[in-house]
Amino acid sequence: MTTPELRLTHIDRDKSPLFDADHDPVRVADALRRSPHFATADADLGGDTVRFTTEAGINYTLTFKDPEPTDDDLLPEPVLTEAIAAAILNHPGFVTADADSPREDTITIQSRNQVRHLLVLDVDRGNAIAPEDPSTPAIDVALAADKLLASDPSDSERATAELLNYVAATWDKQDLPLREHAQAVARTLRTR
Repeated sequence: MTTPELRLTHIDRDKSPLFDADHDPVRVADALRRSPHFATADADLGGDTVRFTTEAGINYTLTFKDPEPTDDDLLPEPVLTEAIAAAILNHPGFVTADADSPREDTITIQSRNQVRHLLVLDVDRGNAIAPEDPSTPAIDVALAADKLLASDPSDSERATAELLNYVAATWDKQDLPLREHAQAVARTLRTR
């Protein structure tokens, strides 16, 4: 019995159903899906928008714009842009991802094929968390850690905050005693 010879053929990108594979918004959505900080991420087919949901259940959109700054209002959470930039930078399709550049609600990225984009972060309408339940234990732990990081912490405080952020980002994967311990540490940080 002989095996048939495998022939590799060139893909005509104009006829391929995978035309978005090299589209930067698709790459950004893929990078966010690979990060433990984001629950979902999807790009508009052929568009310039990426919609994603954080582990906390809050929906956001990233809009690709020309790399010049805009006059949009600043968002209160620069930490989220840093997490997004880190996720994008971990994707092999991008060589740079600068959070807070030129403002707190923007990320400047550059793809491997030398295309630059300015991503503008905006809160999407219709958050997954009900307005009457805006907090979860993981959010509380992450918030306490972020407040500590914003207060010019010592090396040991920084290590504690980074560990708390890790536990909050991987909350569903942690066992109950570790979750309870993280909550206790976060409560002591808030009472200082």
